[in-house]
Amino acid sequence: MGEKTLRIGLIGAGGNTRLRHIPGFQEIDGARIVCVANRRRSSAESVAKEYGIPRVADSWEAVAEDPEVDAVCIGTWPNLHAPATLRALEAGKHVLTEARVAMNAEEADQVCDAARARPDKVVQVVPSPFTLDLDATVARILAEGLLGRVREIRVLHTTSLFLDPGAPVSWRQRTALSGNNMLTMGIYHEVVQRWFPRLSIGRVRGWGRLYVRERPAAEDGASSLPVAVDVPDSLTVDGALADGGRLHYVFSAVEAGPGHDRIELIGADGRLCVDIAEQCIRFARAGETAFTEFAVDPTTRRGWRVEADFIASIRDGAPVTLTPPDAALRYMRFTDAVRRSVDADGAWQAVL
Repeated sequence: MGEKTLRIGLIGAGGNTRLRHIPGFQEIDGARIVCVANRRRSSAESVAKEYGIPRVADSWEAVAEDPEVDAVCIGTWPNLHAPATLRALEAGKHVLTEARVAMNAEEADQVCDAARARPDKVVQVVPSPFTLDLDATVARILAEGLLGRVREIRVLHTTSLFLDPGAPVSWRQRTALSGNNMLTMGIYHEVVQRWFPRLSIGRVRGWGRLYVRERPAAEDGASSLPVAVDVPDSLTVDGALADGGRLHYVFSAVEAGPGHDRIELIGADGRLCVDIAEQCIRFARAGETAFTEFAVDPTTRRGWRVEADFIASIRDGAPVTLTPPDAALRYMRFTDAVRRSVDADGAWQAVL
């Protein structure tokens, strides 16, 4: 596109869009946010006024089809990620979409097909941000073989987010809005995929528990009647790897007190603990009884540069590494299998 100003339209301007995407794009020379659509026009007008966006659209479709828009940033709930991506690609736009990529693997597959059909357009899914500063160090440890053969991958993420039974329902608790995505499973499994790009999972089983089945409508909802909740409050996942190893994931949003936030890799020769809350890496060799902190080279700390990566891919043809649609399809296939298992009360399910 040379030095032409890249005109960006926002489809949805939720918390992460305001926190990350709008400031990120506004810091890039030659990129300009030109319009925004939100669920309510009044909300879009408020965002436009706060961030100096010149136009407000009445619908997400209007942004996707706007001839004055070169690229869209989709910041809606997952129920619109795939439809908005498909509409924007059909209209000849580049697409940056918030994760999760879709409601389910079927939708994710459609996104991949549409992206392949438009190789001249960039399609990027917002990556899991938790380990961006640590990924290079984890990759080096694995490449150097310090763990030996990895036998087990463990994820533990627990919070008190949904502990209060009187709190309004979140979109994350409604399948109609979040699809098969459950708690933070997808965003953590994406990290595991990043560390193990050839990860092959034969089958999974998941157990979910829903402790609060109705909640008050969201604060901006049109009804005061209770809303049904159909996404588990807690989730445990086991997975059988093709090489004989296993996955063990534990997620909860109803845990009182301080939460847990870490990923552990258990190898024949050592154990690696990636403490996401403290942004550090600890390592113990076989036979050692205590962890030693593993130094992270500051030059490898990547930080958040999602918007700059997206623009670089458009302008310079830089490949999308975080996260291309095919990687997002892989985690959605995993997600679908876990959801099928949860619905079947923990029966093993193949990852298709």
